[in-house]
Amino acid sequence: MGVSPRMNQQIRFCTARDGTRIAFASEGAGPPLVRVNNWFTHLELDEGSPVWRHWSAALGEKRTLVRYDPRGSGLSDRGASDFSLDAMVSDLEAVVDALALRRFALLGLCQGGAVALAYAARHPERVSRLALYDSYLHGAYISDAGEKLAQQARAFSKMIEIGWGRKVGAFREMFAGILMPDCADGEQLKWIGEMQRRSASPEAACQLWNAFHSFDVRAEASRVRSPTLVFHVRGDAMVPFEAGRQLAAAIPNARFLPLEGKNHILRPDEPAWPVFRAALNEFLAEDEPVDDSANTEFAALTAREKQILDGIARGLTNSQIAVLLGIVEKTVRNHVTSIFAKLDTQHRAQAIVIARKAGLGRD
Repeated sequence: MGVSPRMNQQIRFCTARDGTRIAFASEGAGPPLVRVNNWFTHLELDEGSPVWRHWSAALGEKRTLVRYDPRGSGLSDRGASDFSLDAMVSDLEAVVDALALRRFALLGLCQGGAVALAYAARHPERVSRLALYDSYLHGAYISDAGEKLAQQARAFSKMIEIGWGRKVGAFREMFAGILMPDCADGEQLKWIGEMQRRSASPEAACQLWNAFHSFDVRAEASRVRSPTLVFHVRGDAMVPFEAGRQLAAAIPNARFLPLEGKNHILRPDEPAWPVFRAALNEFLAEDEPVDDSANTEFAALTAREKQILDGIARGLTNSQIAVLLGIVEKTVRNHVTSIFAKLDTQHRAQAIVIARKAGLGRD
């Protein structure tokens, strides 16, 4: 397509449990955000694409954005034969271990949402926040998903086998129409077709499609303990809105945010994009350090801890703060312990003095 990737992207390789080499990239600075990619990706091409470049720019702003190509696509090994959920989770495990990430936020897009959810359920101590976008609990090939859905998925699989990666043809236009029906930009439509050709072979694309429809994370969903925010575009034709609603309902205490639109991949000029971006930033910021150079005592506090400290400065009890912020009292107690440690204080009175000197606790 002739568009160069951003120069600060660093591409490296790691090895999953079965020996498959996974390509991953990191860019930016700040708290880590690991993006578990959707179906067809290519680390080099994504950065300069008219479909994904605004996503990378937004997600990497004030954070270290980590992305990787799933096995069978992009710069990762193309010869993989195992596309099971366990294999996909092992790819994510390899990436975060290679970067020595002890605790991080996860963003799963579409099929990547199932992988991110499974990882969060299996490694609760490492996932600080979980955000899921246009994702689902299970694919169409699950026994109780319904024969009609299975027939549709198998029919699409056959079309992938025949039409994937062709420069012209009905499949390219049909696929682009499902993915981004409100896309009138010829450059974006051209890129979707080119990305098919460059990201994976027709055989691998078909294998991945069938594997994604075999995923079932209903059991894992109930075991997720990380704060979770589920986004879903109301008119998404790739993953129905009802799938997103069911996903949010299955995860304990998950928040659900419908997004108005039809595009599976949000464009920067549609109304839902700033809504998604603002909500995601606010959600992730609750566990990220506050940048406050004028008050060095608060440099290590997260946004949530600062909210709680403000409540302490107002003379509120833990139970009152819990009600005010809509969280459980035990969570408040844990944050208070962390606040005292970071501020090097022994009791509430000392914390109140420090907080009020900084302007907290005042209407």
